[in-house]
Amino acid sequence: MNLLLRSLLLVTCLTAFVVSASAQQIVPTSSADRAAATSVDRVIRQQMSENKIPGVSLAVLRNGKIILLKSYGLANVEHQVPVTPATVFQSGSIGKQFTAAAVMILAQENRISLDDKISKYFPDAPLAWKDITVWHLLTHTSGLGDYPEEIDLRRDYTEEELFGSFKKAPLDFQPGSSWNYSNIGYATLGMLIGKVTANFYGEFLQEKIFKPLHMTTARIISEADIVPNRAAGYRLVKGELKNQEWVSPSTNSTADGSLYLSILDLAKWDAGLYTDGPLTPASREKIWTPAKLNDGSTKGYGFGWHLAELHGHRLALHGGAWQGFKSHIVRFLDTKLTIIFLANSWETRDFKLARALAASFYPAFALPKVTPIADSEPQTTSLVRRALMQLAMDKVDEHLFTPDVRATIPAKGIRESLNAFSLPVAVIHSSELVERRTENNLRVFRYLLTDIGRSLSCTVKLTPDDKIAALEVAEL
Repeated sequence: MNLLLRSLLLVTCLTAFVVSASAQQIVPTSSADRAAATSVDRVIRQQMSENKIPGVSLAVLRNGKIILLKSYGLANVEHQVPVTPATVFQSGSIGKQFTAAAVMILAQENRISLDDKISKYFPDAPLAWKDITVWHLLTHTSGLGDYPEEIDLRRDYTEEELFGSFKKAPLDFQPGSSWNYSNIGYATLGMLIGKVTANFYGEFLQEKIFKPLHMTTARIISEADIVPNRAAGYRLVKGELKNQEWVSPSTNSTADGSLYLSILDLAKWDAGLYTDGPLTPASREKIWTPAKLNDGSTKGYGFGWHLAELHGHRLALHGGAWQGFKSHIVRFLDTKLTIIFLANSWETRDFKLARALAASFYPAFALPKVTPIADSEPQTTSLVRRALMQLAMDKVDEHLFTPDVRATIPAKGIRESLNAFSLPVAVIHSSELVERRTENNLRVFRYLLTDIGRSLSCTVKLTPDDKIAALEVAEL
């Protein structure tokens, strides 16, 4: 190669590098947004350091236009590959909003009705499901719960086998009478989409949502395919970084949250929600309408979105957690500000991070000044989380408590406090230890539970044989 050609090639490569590097971030132009961006940067770097998060991808949008785009850390630790805006992460339950949107598109096309009984599409559904409608599945009010214990996430299942397992599980409540986050409800919606369209639900998403919005890297998870810019997911085991746990291809392709998405894909999704396609204004209104239960009360959940009014702002939000990945999207509906992040560590305190990012723009969301401490007894934390999750879902294992404690704990009040969270189970899973002491021969542990809008302090007293002797929940 002659010297001139080599020089031209070098200049071309350097130019490409500069363009690529400049595409790594978009910074705000207004002074207020620049100040918020500085806070955002500080928040993310602090959370990455405290929780050993390898990589984060972030976008902040106003009116569907990106005002802040930044990449942090590593997408793959083994190969030292940095995160870029094109890095593809796993969605977790953020994927539910795309399943819900697909159902709404079918409704727009008059191919289904939200009032349809699902037995119309599943003739072999059990008798107990006779009153479950499409609307119930969308709003988590069907009475269906999480995956049955018999499901082995490392085993491949056909849709028929999965559905057969779902049918065996008893309903938690009568359809429409209560609310319980249900992954199998959304997995069933994916099967329903397949029955109506005669195609895999992922193909319908591509045709009706991803391609029209130019979400060029959005797709269903696949280990077999070559996926450019795919991030690795991580977890901590005894403080050491490990790869995510493996699950089978079939259990990683269900409609409850099995997507690959980049931050640019999600930015295009947010922009699309300000237009009349792929969802009509009437569809968007339904998606962001709180579910009304049989007794007339409402639950702050629409179709694939949690809904809340916090500190004077109307919010639509959702998080995702799966296979070493955490994600969150928070849309401020009145001010048209959207905050999105994708992270590749199970240790990400996603609600805490989302709230701290929100506080960068709206100080009323500021986190309480409580500092977590090292958790040297993770088995105790696991026990406490299990008890809290049972209380939140009104399912209490008596063996977790001392014989007399159930009469002294105001369990109903605790359940009400926990259920005031946007997503009780997810918040409980990310609780942080803030105090540990001994009192009257009881071990006392105090945990911080952080939601988007508020924080709870949970104090638990344990006997020497690990029975809960007292449990108190208070708002900070």
